[in-house]
Amino acid sequence: MPIRIGKAGKANALNELGRQRDDDGDQDGALQAYAQASAVHPHWAAPWYNAGLIHKYRGEWAASLQANARAVQCEPGNEGAIWNLGIAATALGDWATARRAWRQYGIGIADGEGPVDHFVGLTPIRVHGDGGTEVVWADRIDPARAILRNVPTPACGHRYGDLVLHDGAANGYRLRGEREVPVFDALELIAPSEYATYEVSIDDATQEEIEALVERFQAAGAMAENWTASMEVLCRACSEGRPHADGGHNHGPGEPPAALGPWRLGIASREEAAARRILDEWRAGVSTAASLHDFRCVLQASPRA
Repeated sequence: MPIRIGKAGKANALNELGRQRDDDGDQDGALQAYAQASAVHPHWAAPWYNAGLIHKYRGEWAASLQANARAVQCEPGNEGAIWNLGIAATALGDWATARRAWRQYGIGIADGEGPVDHFVGLTPIRVHGDGGTEVVWADRIDPARAILRNVPTPACGHRYGDLVLHDGAANGYRLRGEREVPVFDALELIAPSEYATYEVSIDDATQEEIEALVERFQAAGAMAENWTASMEVLCRACSEGRPHADGGHNHGPGEPPAALGPWRLGIASREEAAARRILDEWRAGVSTAASLHDFRCVLQASPRA
């Protein structure tokens, strides 16, 4: 006598088929299996959540919102679905739904209309570009959005001041002072910065003089960063782990810069002329015969609408 499989068993088998297809890189096939599982067992949250996850990483925000909303409807305590619903709503500018999701998660979001205003603090965000991946510090202005506050290298395709949508799952950790904080992956660029990125090489200047130059840019409403001193190259395992922890890989300290450089600086400025003026004023005031060379724009600001 053949064994009969109930609806729950059939839905579970289809959900597992979807997970296997997703692991194998067949996302379309996975979505088809999840849809079939949901059709068999529409009140089960798992296939809705799994479909919403694929749509999230594809940037298909309307579909992600719909799937995660169904998952939350099926299982109101499903924290992953609630968070992903908040991300999708934020991406779509559906602020009412975003507020409801964050509150359902337990975050004390204030009443209001329009974009959520809930400053979380300084947070490391991993940004991705065609030429590389980089972890930068950012002001997290709500649970899913952050403004980049480092000057990223051009390889990662981002600029100081970019507003990005980011994931809620920790993918690595960094130290802020003595406190460990999670790294979140950027999902997409929401609003590009009006700052372009420039690069300059400086010889015959002390690190203290370079720090004074950085302060000049900050005082002028721009930003500069001593990439020679601040950049650390990590393997993927360490970047997505705890590079500060004992037992991590030893990537070596690298060759320290000489007392007078050369230094490689990244500069974020709205106007090239303003950046050049600050450099010239600084050079005129330093005691050493500092030399500047190879000043260039390495990532233009996005055209404003």
